[in-house]
Amino acid sequence: MFVLGLTGSIGMGKSTAADMFRAMGVPVHDSDATVHALLASDRDIREAIAERFPGAVRENGVDRQALGKAVFGDADARHDLERILHPRVRTSAEMFVRRHRQLGVSLVVLDIPLLYETGGEERVDAVVVVSAPAFLQRKRVMARPGMDEARFAGILASQMPDREKRRRADFVVETGLGKAYTFACLKRIVSAIRAAQSGSREIL
Repeated sequence: MFVLGLTGSIGMGKSTAADMFRAMGVPVHDSDATVHALLASDRDIREAIAERFPGAVRENGVDRQALGKAVFGDADARHDLERILHPRVRTSAEMFVRRHRQLGVSLVVLDIPLLYETGGEERVDAVVVVSAPAFLQRKRVMARPGMDEARFAGILASQMPDREKRRRADFVVETGLGKAYTFACLKRIVSAIRAAQSGSREIL
């Protein structure tokens, strides 16, 4: 089995790329969705968050907005939250890979927003980084509900710069040239991986 990592900074088109992989029949593990599920239903996670961030847990569960405010601009608080969540997300991803390997699936994608920041490249066979010009990234992000300049700047400060991700990537996919172009690039990557698995000489 080939495990392909997918990452990219905020607003670079990672979620769209993940959907395109799914459209090609490639199973995708979504780290963000896993975090949301853990916050909604995992008792141990809620208790750990309640102990570290008391104001972020209500009677009906974790208040994600309050939790976000608690860690915004506070590197130590963010690292504490990551220490609570990341091991469980990693376990979920490992189970995902194991399950699909048992099913005989030849290629899966791990969608990990902070892949490089958390050493995730060591758990995959190659990495796809999605990227777009800074002006387009800003336009996409600022159109999101509840986003403002301060929050955007804080998110960027917590992520590895796009140029460094591009430098480290095995594949860089530009997402600012239209969805058809992005899909074609991703399709070529999938075809090249599958060709290599079958012993073909096809290359990108």
